[in-house]
Amino acid sequence: MMIDMNETKLQTLAQVQSFLAGTHDIALRVPKSEYYGFMERVLKRFEYASLSRCDKGWVLRYLEHMTGLSRQQLTRLVLRYRKSGKVVKKRQPPKNGFHRRFDATDVSLLAEMDALHGTLSGPATKKLMERALLIFGDERFERLSGISVSHLYNLRDGTQYQSRRRHWTKTRPTGVPIGQRRAPQPNGSPGYIRIDSVHQGDQDGVKGVYHINAVDSVTQYQLVATCERISEAYLLPVIRQLLDEFPFAILGFHSDNGSEYINYQVAKMLEKLRVEFTKSRPRHSNDNALAESKNASVVRKNLGYAHIPQQFAAQVNAFCAAFLNPYVNFHRPCFFPETVTDAKGKERKRYRYEKMMTPYEKFKSLPEASQHLKLGITFEQLDAIAASMSDNESAAALNKARQQLFKTIFAA
Repeated sequence: MMIDMNETKLQTLAQVQSFLAGTHDIALRVPKSEYYGFMERVLKRFEYASLSRCDKGWVLRYLEHMTGLSRQQLTRLVLRYRKSGKVVKKRQPPKNGFHRRFDATDVSLLAEMDALHGTLSGPATKKLMERALLIFGDERFERLSGISVSHLYNLRDGTQYQSRRRHWTKTRPTGVPIGQRRAPQPNGSPGYIRIDSVHQGDQDGVKGVYHINAVDSVTQYQLVATCERISEAYLLPVIRQLLDEFPFAILGFHSDNGSEYINYQVAKMLEKLRVEFTKSRPRHSNDNALAESKNASVVRKNLGYAHIPQQFAAQVNAFCAAFLNPYVNFHRPCFFPETVTDAKGKERKRYRYEKMMTPYEKFKSLPEASQHLKLGITFEQLDAIAASMSDNESAAALNKARQQLFKTIFAA
């Protein structure tokens, strides 16, 4: 049954009061599509602005009864009427949707950048895109270079990004006990390296190759080399190779307590080179944390966990020297901590985005950096290496060489 009610016959507040009293238990509602027009007509009919406070309350009760809106909603709409003389919707939904600052092209570029560099952290990826625009002049990254780190992760979580590339779940790294009875004390000078071994897996009881990972404590300048075994005959030449390839003089050598480093042969070699030899302390896991973190973020990320037979050690070592080490040191940004001491004397580490740079850039930024260079090495030579290719070109060359390397290994 439909009831056609002509409420315009209610002309006085006395009639409104009688109406409300007589329809207290009856649900009468104005269609939702007519709320705003109905309210505007009622407020004009009773000259709402000129009513007393008590009479305004009766008008609001009447509107609440007829529309079902809450008193708070009615109060807001009445306030809008008193300001403009109309009761209308304040906001309209956008006709063509919200403007998107980053389109499908930007998402594709982000996926390409992550594929080249192995999905680095958000700040590192942002820094790479800034470098691509400002240093290497790649205008495709003009919008992405200004993206916030939090929104970068939003784009990575989107369906457009997910449809363009596949993610590989990182395997949990294996902890390695570390070092000597004293932590190295570089005091801001390069040349105090931390070193660790990474084993490339066993298969059917046969050992794989071993990677030797050496990282400078101050600049994070990193070199990776590979040998068949970690016995004296194989390991000592690789350690000597790493010490020779650093562009600055080596002053300190810090390792864990593994017998491959804590032995008379290594100690004799370091003593001959006048290099300070330290090892990690018990219950001080940070003594060699830098090298272990680089094991996961560089060695494992680029060489994986799969078994590599020992006969391929020379090929893997050549790959590291020609592609991995130049990419890591000249093209891969790193965070550098800033130590802040609070009022209570407690030191805290702050990793500021502005302090992010490549290891080579960090080395050049040190005071009197040229004094630390080895004899016969100049910054002009190192600058030429850094500028020989862009970050993306170096990453592409690294990926291509790695694919060819593993294709050769797995085909054997």
